Amino acid sequence: MIISQSKPFEEIIKYLEGSKKVVITGCSLCASTCKVGGEEEILKMKNSLEEKGIEVIGHRILDPSCNYLKVKKDLKVLKKDFKEADSVLSLACGDGTQTVAKLLKLPVYPGNNTMFIGEVKRVGEFEESCKACGDCELGWTGGICPTTLCAKGLLNGACGGAKEGKCEVDSNKDCGWILIYEKLKSLGKLDNLTEIREPRNYKRVVSPGRLNLNDKGDAC
Repeated sequence: MIISQSKPFEEIIKYLEGSKKVVITGCSLCASTCKVGGEEEILKMKNSLEEKGIEVIGHRILDPSCNYLKVKKDLKVLKKDFKEADSVLSLACGDGTQTVAKLLKLPVYPGNNTMFIGEVKRVGEFEESCKACGDCELGWTGGICPTTLCAKGLLNGACGGAKEGKCEVDSNKDCGWILIYEKLKSLGKLDNLTEIREPRNYKRVVSPGRLNLNDKGDAC
């Protein structure tokens, strides 16, 4: 899940400086779950903008905001609004905002900051779990990501700097490699740690990434 956080309202107002009529788009998936791009958040933003003299002439929750063809279809409902609007405010992640921007000739501004790929710990609490590194190591680490949970991203940990199970970089966080060790121990797979891992192949994370499932020879 892509975790997003609302931008400061002052920053959003600065983006919209000079805009008199605005359309707001949200996202039905990640941004809604993060409470930054659902119906409630859109209406709250609408009220806040109108208090600043900016008229919100249309709004819609896209399902989801990152699906290019679906967004292209859904935005047709707002076609008349876009003709009047000066700009669009997207309450989605960075990916969803870029999708909207590709389809419109209007300036599209982000209302959120995209933070990380993570999981929902409980309502309103999220934790990073994946860096989308393109070379997943979970198969030999007991399902615990060293790239994400180790502050140094070590593949042949641990570094030896942990104290009382906490990371030397951030003493408030558990050492990722101690977590991996304990998990492998419980699974009876400590032998996994005896193999020296090759340096990460950064060719797999060349940006921008691309994957076409219809092309058998294509890769990210």
